[in-house]
Amino acid sequence: MDTEYYDDIIIGGGKAGKTLAPALVAVGRKTALVERSLTMIGGGCINVACIPTKTMVASAEVVNTVRNCATYGVKTNAPTVDLAAVIQRKQSVVQSARAANLHNLETALGHNLIIGTARFVAPKTIEIATTEGNTRHLTAERLFINTGTRPLIPSVPGLKETGFLTNESIMELEQLPEHLIVLGSGYIGLEFAQMFRRFGSHVTVIGQSGQILSQQDPDMAIAVQTLLERDGIDFLLKSKVLKVDRAGNETILQIQVGDRKMSLHGSHLLVAVGRASTTDTLNLAAAGVTMDANGFIQVNDHLETNIPGIRALGDINGGPQYTHIALDDYRIVKANLIDGGNRHTGDRLIPSCLFIDPELAQVGLTETAARQQGYDIRVAKLDASAIPRARTLGQTDGFLKAIVDAKTDRILGCSLLCHAAGEIISTVQMVMQAQMPYIVLRDGVLTHPTMTEGLNLLFSKL
Repeated sequence: MDTEYYDDIIIGGGKAGKTLAPALVAVGRKTALVERSLTMIGGGCINVACIPTKTMVASAEVVNTVRNCATYGVKTNAPTVDLAAVIQRKQSVVQSARAANLHNLETALGHNLIIGTARFVAPKTIEIATTEGNTRHLTAERLFINTGTRPLIPSVPGLKETGFLTNESIMELEQLPEHLIVLGSGYIGLEFAQMFRRFGSHVTVIGQSGQILSQQDPDMAIAVQTLLERDGIDFLLKSKVLKVDRAGNETILQIQVGDRKMSLHGSHLLVAVGRASTTDTLNLAAAGVTMDANGFIQVNDHLETNIPGIRALGDINGGPQYTHIALDDYRIVKANLIDGGNRHTGDRLIPSCLFIDPELAQVGLTETAARQQGYDIRVAKLDASAIPRARTLGQTDGFLKAIVDAKTDRILGCSLLCHAAGEIISTVQMVMQAQMPYIVLRDGVLTHPTMTEGLNLLFSKL
């Protein structure tokens, strides 16, 4: 079989890969990008993750607003949810984004955008089984692996035989679950739990540990759980699923809860316990690329694998699984390979946001982590109800929390459980990145009345 020669090959067209490809072409590199399916052009974020879920979250927020509109002096009939219409709206948003990404990649790459499944057959050579039924061999000076992740499915007796939903398949339902059981109490599970509860499903969340959101401080996790319970969501924590059965239209879980066993009956089961690597299909042994125990590719702080010329970007390299991290992986590669720079991952300040209502946004260290690392800290807390804008909006749930280094007055971390937290956290992040003291936010002239103005009040608590 003839081998096609390229300067660069990108396997996977997620955020890092799809952004890198045009940049390489622009500087004269002969570049190929391999994506396994036209329906995944643009990567997981726009097709099965961030964009579709947040589109559906928006629908759930509208339902909740209408349901509670009387508190704003507005009277209307109780809302009804047409889940098929919600899904159709989600699909429209996704298809628009996918079409834009396809256009950009076709413009940059032409016929060097290849739809098919790639696997290594030598350190710098891949074999592609194309969707057209052909097999192609490609080799390049440099390769970039950007194949992302897929839902992690635990080994529970009966689970695979009885059928279950993932974050992908649940967004294709057109009939509302009567009782949705969510296995997993992390970001993915909680977003869908609140979403479907607001759509009208009975929802039960099962968590293995005694705390939801295990990476958060206990006070923040408890506050989130309390808000979700007020929405009508049930929680079973310190729980282990022993077996899953299906009888008629019911999914039946046998669960160990503490020292007792119980049965839980539901109409649908969502498995949301994490993400698994996609390296099993890549035949990385042929390339000699090293992986960790969970199958994620090991890289240094320049995103280089143990094989010179092969880099891994985005979720597949085992770092934080956020689209904004994949984008910054692209920036690091571009800086180092195109712009003559020397960027690395070690100095990144990484924000996150849980898109429930109200949102939970976080950047830097939690109080727990700061104490574990030996910092002498000062902690500020503020109820969201103290923010004037929150009161005008009727969005007074939650609280704000900041961790400050007592020796330097610099902000070590911040967690915001409040309306628009995902937007407000960026202001804190900019101050942290500039290494300015917290008084910049305490004394800054911020627009009144806005939610960001709450930062004045928060840091005045120190």
